[in-house]
Amino acid sequence: MGTPTFRTAVVRVPNGPDSIEFIDRPLREPGPGEIRVRVAAAPVNPVDLAVAAGFFHGLGAIDQPEHTGLGWDFSGTVEAVGEGVDLAVGTRVAGLVGGLDRDFGTYAEQLVVPAADVAEVPEGQDLAAVSTVPLNGLTAAQLVDLLGDAPQQGNRLLVTGAAGAVGGYVVTLAQERGWRVTGLARPADEEFVRGLGADFTDREIEGWDAVADTAALQERGRDLVRDGGVFVGVQPVSPIAPDRGIDLRAVNVVPDGARLADLLARTAAGELPTRVHAVVPLADAADAHRSFAKGGIRGRYVLQP
Repeated sequence: MGTPTFRTAVVRVPNGPDSIEFIDRPLREPGPGEIRVRVAAAPVNPVDLAVAAGFFHGLGAIDQPEHTGLGWDFSGTVEAVGEGVDLAVGTRVAGLVGGLDRDFGTYAEQLVVPAADVAEVPEGQDLAAVSTVPLNGLTAAQLVDLLGDAPQQGNRLLVTGAAGAVGGYVVTLAQERGWRVTGLARPADEEFVRGLGADFTDREIEGWDAVADTAALQERGRDLVRDGGVFVGVQPVSPIAPDRGIDLRAVNVVPDGARLADLLARTAAGELPTRVHAVVPLADAADAHRSFAKGGIRGRYVLQP
């Protein structure tokens, strides 16, 4: 009897959706502190499109000799646990796989990850919906940590991409830290942004005390900050040149199971929205990439093995 295997999506020579292929990999047992998860759902994020297109390979951020894995976050069920892990087999979890330079990802039937990187899914929560929280929620939370508490004076924050998955969370979390938030988005998204308790603009107005650039406007976003203000971007992107004494910061999201547990609890309580555009078979990953690339979608394509 042969070694058990599972299917996973990779790119060998990245060239957009057409370069996505499925391969069989040997199933392995989790080591100390690890768990093996049967993946139930893995969302398609903008970073996945960039990986498949070879953007990060071109920057030198990915150097995989055989293939590169696709997918960052996931939800699923624990199938096996390693030594020292308290989670029981059968526990529903969600989590994040960090970093770019790796030969595996969450577009897969199985996944082995550190137990510390996952959080239990609250009872009654849909696995497809919660799979959209880890990458976007942790990015937003860690970005707001970089912003810190708003000063009593100079607390006007502009969130670019405020109707997006990361931006929507930043809008909510930043208000809790005392920031007076205005969301920059398309006119069609005004109702959504205002529904989060923020002010709204569809114009790139200058003079903000701080800008949270979840839309990756880069230099355009920096130019909206007043002299001596704060700009927080999202990595991985090219560095931005200093200008006018602006404090430049950038979040590079990392897994954090404890923080994710709090975000999932808030999702279950209705405080943080989950937005799923469609649930599609994992085998249709390339089509999901093509559709997502057309833009205009509020919510994620979620791949289901």
